[in-house]
Parts: sequence; structure tokens; C-alpha cells
Amino acid sequence: MTHASASFLPPVAIDPDSGMPMYQQLSDWFRRAILDGHLRPGQRVPSTRHLAGELNISRIPVLSAYDQLLAEGYLETFTGSGTCVARAIPSGAPGGRRLRSASNGESVGAARRIARRAAQLHGPEQTWLDSLGAFRVGMPALDRFPTAIWARLVNRHARQLTVEQMSYADPAGHGPLREAIATYLGASRAVRCDASQVLITTGSQQALQICAHVLLDAGDRVWMEDPGYPGAHQAFRTAGAQMVPVPVDGDGIDVEEGMRRARGARAVYISPSHQFPLGTTMTASRRMQLLSWAERDDAWIIEDDYDSEYRFGGKPVASLQGLDTAGRVIYLGTFSKVMYPSLRVGYMVVPKDLVPAFHAGRDAIDTFSSTLFQLAMTDFIREGHFARHIRTMRALYRERRVALIQAIDRWMGGRLEVIGADAGMQLVGLLPEDVDDIAVSREAAGHGVSVRPLSPCYLGTPSRSGLILGYGGVTPAQIDEGVRRLSLCF
Repeated sequence: MTHASASFLPPVAIDPDSGMPMYQQLSDWFRRAILDGHLRPGQRVPSTRHLAGELNISRIPVLSAYDQLLAEGYLETFTGSGTCVARAIPSGAPGGRRLRSASNGESVGAARRIARRAAQLHGPEQTWLDSLGAFRVGMPALDRFPTAIWARLVNRHARQLTVEQMSYADPAGHGPLREAIATYLGASRAVRCDASQVLITTGSQQALQICAHVLLDAGDRVWMEDPGYPGAHQAFRTAGAQMVPVPVDGDGIDVEEGMRRARGARAVYISPSHQFPLGTTMTASRRMQLLSWAERDDAWIIEDDYDSEYRFGGKPVASLQGLDTAGRVIYLGTFSKVMYPSLRVGYMVVPKDLVPAFHAGRDAIDTFSSTLFQLAMTDFIREGHFARHIRTMRALYRERRVALIQAIDRWMGGRLEVIGADAGMQLVGLLPEDVDDIAVSREAAGHGVSVRPLSPCYLGTPSRSGLILGYGGVTPAQIDEGVRRLSLCF
């Protein structure tokens, strides 16, 4: 038996002693591999010279096999690309896989289940994600990121990676980065922790998934801010949790209403410093009320502190975790909003007694995050670049928020009511009661404007339609033009 393994090609097997001509063995093998899906439409196959050399046989049987497969329509040749698997496999090909008829009840049922699952996870078509311009939510000022400094730090470590740094790493993350984050959070957010409680993730979404799978069993009830972050809805839905919508008012999540709806809930998800999407800040009395409930009912508080660095009316509000004396708060943060989204580095702080469980959960979901970027991020923080960048961005976003509010006043004529705290990278504009925010967002996408509708952020019945406008990644000129275009959509 002779084998050949070319790049992206399964091992080719022929038997010189079988009595079957080699060209026929080769053509039969390729047919089976194509029909069984091991070779994909459009996939390039080895040249006849290369395959003959790999199999250590004459080139003649390989040429004969390829000629036969080309004649039968299994292979195609393209100028400059060589020989590839045909993009359309012959309909009458023998032995190929057959898709079950759409009339087959099992197949139709499976298709319907998949469609329902996709609808649950994705909601309405997200046309507001089609543009990177005005007013893409969650997009920082990428044009003002200190790329030269960051590139120097990445290159520094890329040139001197050790064998250990190129190997598998600690699921909890790079130790020095965890220490730097613990120091930063203690100074800026009043988070009480040490490096052993910090876990590095690929962002807040992964941290939510870890929380859902470590803390919850299928059917457990979880209080959710309503309206709230759709990404959290997805994370808890995939874990089989029963989400209980709890309204948000000017003081934050309504704790008393949560207890009326589901007193024995297992956990609550909140964004207390800058609620997403409404922008409210949870008051001190509500914070203490929530902490008391969690301690009394043995529940967990998942605190998402996604953009706390950007508060314009004074210093950032201290974290809820810093007030927790009973070890009930899991604190989540991300560098996506401060640095750039594709960095994919975030973090979570967990109570000491939960560290082993969260380590196991982190390991099970994704093993570990990129070591190279963790090394660079450590230096970015320790050398002071991170603090300087935050100061620069805080001033920039304050200016852009003012520019957005002024543009709304100029072009909207009172048709969009701005709400939310003087913080973050986005604001909410409430629409007139008879206006469909999803329809407006789709119309805006046609004008090259990205606005996120408010109504999909509700688990329950939306009390008001509105638009979420991100201003972090757009200049004042783009803001003004974006609002002008938006004004034409409703």
C-alpha cells in the first residue's frame, strides 16, 4: 500500500498488487473523496507531477486518471490555478451522498428546529452592523489609537518569544498581566482583588458564557435588566437559563420588582456604572439593596463594567464589587472599548472560593488567550501608555458626545429625545411612540448610517422605541452628516 499526503488533501491510497490498473484506482479514490465531501468544490488538487512523485509511480497513470475525472466532470482546470475539484458535481454521480427529501418529516423537523434556534440567538436582521461609520455602537476611535507604540511592544515580544511562551499557557492568563489588571482595577475602580482572582478572557462575551456555564444549571432563573444587553441574553439562553426581565428606572435595576417576579433567582446580570443601553447609573441605595438580596438568597451578581473609564461628569463611579463583603459579585471588564475590538482580550474577577471552578470553566471553553498580545498588553499598562490613552480618549469622547447632541438638536427638531448619563461611547435617543425603531434602523442602513434599535434589547414588551447611537468611532464632521441622513429616515 502506497500513500501520499499533499497539502489539504487526504492520504491517497493505491495497491500495486490489487490487479486493478493504477489509473482506475486513482480515479475511483478521487471520486469517492469528492462525493463523500472529503474534497470540497473548488479545492485545488496536486499537479500530476507532484502526485506521481509523492506516490512514487509513473506520471502516466496519474495523467490518465485526471483525464478521466475531467471528462466525467469531477475535476476542472483553471488558468493560473491548476486543477481543482469541480464546483458543480455531476447530478447523476453514483455512490454520492443523498440529501433526504424535504418531505421527510425528520429532515423538515430538524430544519425547523435549527431555524428557531437561529432566530432565538440572532433576533432581527442586524442591518445596523453593516457599516463602520456613524453610529456603530461599541466602536472606539480607532484612528486615534497609538498604533506605533502598540506595534513596538508587540514586535518587542514577537522577536524574543521563548519556547514556553509559544507553548500552551495558563488558562487563567499571563501572571504579570493579571497583576497589572488587579493593580489598575484597585486604583481606578475600587475593585478589591489580587492577581489570583483575575482571569483573562477573549472579551466580556466569553466571560458571560463562562459565568453562565459555571454558575447556572438549565432552568435556573436569572434577573436581567430590561432593556439590557442582547449579548447577555444570548449567553444565558445557550446555557438554558430562565431569564426574568426586571425593569430599569432612573436608579438602576428595580430590585423590589425583581424579588416580586423571582425572589429565588440564582443570579442577576447588571451594568450598574453605565447601564446598557439606557445609560443610567445605579444609585448607592439600590446597590446596597441588591447586595443584601444576593447575600440573603445565596445568589450571584454578574457586574459588567464594559466602559466605566469614560465618565465625563467627574470621576468614574466605583464598582459594585468594591462594596461586596460577602463574595457574591463576579466582575467583568474588557479592553475592546479602550483599545480595539479585534484585540480580543478581556478579564473577569471572581470571588476566591470560586477561582478553581472558573479556572476549569475557562479551560473548557477556550483553553487560553493569545500569549503574545497578553505580553504586549502588560507592557502597555506598566509603561503608562494605557493610562495616557484613557485620558486622551475621555476628552475626545466628551467632545464627540457634545457634537452628537448638538447635531441632533440641529437636524431633528425635537423628534429624538436624548436620555442617559454623561458617560460612555453611546447614547439613546427615544423615538416618537408611533415610530418603529427596527424599520428606522433598516432605512438608515440604506443611507449608510448604522443605528441600533432599542426594542431588541427588551426581553419583555418594549415600553418605548428608540435608537442607540455610538459616537466613539466618528469625527464631528461625520457625526453631523450622519445625523442629517438619519433625519431623513423617519
